[in-house]
Amino acid sequence: MLSLIVIVVLSYLAGSIPGSVWVGKLISGVDVREHGSGNAGATNTFRVLGWKAGVLATIVDVGKGLLAAGVIASLRLGQGVIELPFWNPDVFYQMVAGAAAILGHMYPVYIGFKGGKGMNTSAGVLFAITPYSMWITLAMFVIVLFSTRYVSLASMIAAITFPTTVGIRKYVFNIERLDASIFVMSLLIAAGLIYAHRSNIKRLLSGEENRIRNFRLAKGMHGRGEL
Repeated sequence: MLSLIVIVVLSYLAGSIPGSVWVGKLISGVDVREHGSGNAGATNTFRVLGWKAGVLATIVDVGKGLLAAGVIASLRLGQGVIELPFWNPDVFYQMVAGAAAILGHMYPVYIGFKGGKGMNTSAGVLFAITPYSMWITLAMFVIVLFSTRYVSLASMIAAITFPTTVGIRKYVFNIERLDASIFVMSLLIAAGLIYAHRSNIKRLLSGEENRIRNFRLAKGMHGRGEL
């Protein structure tokens, strides 16, 4: 139990690192929460500060997920791993660590519990656990993004695609290395991500959601795309 508590706390603290806010202030002296959509996420960083700051923010956000699920989840203290009757405990620890990191990104302790929507951190978590399923998810994200030009819609479709892919691979193709905990936890993560996009859903339904105008490198509202 001690290991699990430490993993959850450290993963949450890692996930709380506000990459977009810190990158914006460090590079341009700009708080991205005061511009654009007001969201403390990489998409708004691209919009406000340009592609280079956006890429840096994305790297931080994805890295938080990789760190939590790929490194922090392997910590073992006290009596070690809790034995679970149905799930692989190591994979379960990865999923719990990843969920804590995503929660940290969405509700970061360092900046008043108002963070981003968790897509990039989720991507990092899921890449650490099952990269093949995540590549399929990423492909779906790209297809929807380029066909609709809605980042929010592509993100939500991707959130649904991952547990669907895991479920098909495990229960249709009987890939044993995919633990059931991945499927169950990914469903919960998908539900959380869609909930985080509830304002985007309202704008999509009303036709007010912002589209990407083109796919050229963004210069940003408060910069020239240069560091």
